[in-house]
Amino acid sequence: MGKVYYTSFASKIGTIYVASSERGVCKIAIPGQSKKEFLQWLDEHTNGDLIVESASKNRQIIDELNRYFERRLVKFNSRIDPVGTFFQRQVWRELRRIRYGTTITYKELAKRIGSPDAYRAVGRANGANPLPILIPCHRVICSNEKIGGYTPGLKMKEFLLRLEGALPKECHP
Repeated sequence: MGKVYYTSFASKIGTIYVASSERGVCKIAIPGQSKKEFLQWLDEHTNGDLIVESASKNRQIIDELNRYFERRLVKFNSRIDPVGTFFQRQVWRELRRIRYGTTITYKELAKRIGSPDAYRAVGRANGANPLPILIPCHRVICSNEKIGGYTPGLKMKEFLLRLEGALPKECHP
């Protein structure tokens, strides 16, 4: 993977950690994951000898995330470089096609990738997503309109869906 550049920044939702390779953003940790966990993930999934702190190498994604939280950005333009299996990358590619402000079900996502019975595997791929928000796994909900799981926590998923105006009716107070 070559050098990996990471930094943290204060956002509307708390401290976010981001890391990028020369090819694109490879890891985002939103509140709920510690710096230690973030760096451990980088060490395990990249070449640990080449991890360098650099805010300047992550300027674009920081700007885009801040604009997203201010409701001034609905589509990310940063290049990405997610680390995962072939199946995970296939799921993540399809997740990027879910438009801002909309949701689909795990079952629909499984159909879209050509594996209609693999909705549980799709859920696991969502849980392994290294780029939450940028690869919008928060836009996938259960068939019964409940919001389902989310690795950073259900409150965060609800916040993101509410931010985008996509919170299912079942979840509105």
